[in-house]
Amino acid sequence: MRHKVAGFKLGRTTSHRRSLLRNLVTSLILEERIETTVPKAKALRPRIEKMITLGKRGDLAARRQAAAYVMTDGAVRKLFDTLGPRFGDRNGGYVRIIRAGWQKGDGADKAFIELLGSEQLQEEKRQKRAEARAKKAAETKKALEEAEAAQQAGDETATAEEAGGGEKK
Repeated sequence: MRHKVAGFKLGRTTSHRRSLLRNLVTSLILEERIETTVPKAKALRPRIEKMITLGKRGDLAARRQAAAYVMTDGAVRKLFDTLGPRFGDRNGGYVRIIRAGWQKGDGADKAFIELLGSEQLQEEKRQKRAEARAKKAAETKKALEEAEAAQQAGDETATAEEAGGGEKK
């Protein structure tokens, strides 16, 4: 029976578990979508919801409480400037957990945990990655063509030297 058993231990000591969850909260605030294991995502959900509730409150005491838990100042700013107003009229349920197969090494269930409304940000990131990938492919193709052209020019020069060298002897 699970009477009065609350929370997830995640196979870690108290300090390690606290540090892990603080890092996950900070990453989720900054990135708005992270991939982790299902138990970690389930343990993360109540903590991120409490942080967003602090962001919705928006007063100095709430900002100090959030700053004491979240690892970076940028995450605190984003929490209070963008996430708090985004979820201003919503009463809880700020995150979504999407199962995503298994981890290759140990077979653990993987999941994406994301903030609601982050689809636009994810699409922008996808576009930037696609553009960067296309730019890199174009640069690689151009460098390959230049290398082939230089190699052909070198072959033609070597052939001309051999032909000229044979006639002089």
